[in-house]
Amino acid sequence: MIHNISYRTFVYGTEDEEKVTDAISYIFPNLLPEKTITEDHFGNDIIILSEKITKKRHNRDFIKFFNENLSNSDKEIIKNELSRRMDEKGNFFLRFDKQEAYNRNLKLTYSGNAIHARIKIASYPVSKENALKVAYKLFDFL
Repeated sequence: MIHNISYRTFVYGTEDEEKVTDAISYIFPNLLPEKTITEDHFGNDIIILSEKITKKRHNRDFIKFFNENLSNSDKEIIKNELSRRMDEKGNFFLRFDKQEAYNRNLKLTYSGNAIHARIKIASYPVSKENALKVAYKLFDFL
């Protein structure tokens, strides 16, 4: 039902990389992020932590965690925005609040300073319509 889940987040100079990694591990406990270092237009280092999760068991664990830990208000947001968060290739996009994740709370955000997640939904033939049908089966609150 899911091909893979990818996440990416930025660690800015004002943030502690260990705390950001801890926040990610709350959502993705089996993390092995790839670390890339780049710099902003002022010359300050920015660390990018990213990973593509392909193991079916880890993907199932994430969906279970997501269904069980997302607040009712965030579930309503997903219900209302599901179609806008899904692209034509079946990619479902989410942003999780980094600070809330560090505090062990799963919370959606619209902020760019987030843990960005992309869930690649498996559907055949590949289409937004078919991916939405699969999403309704995956997420027990829809």
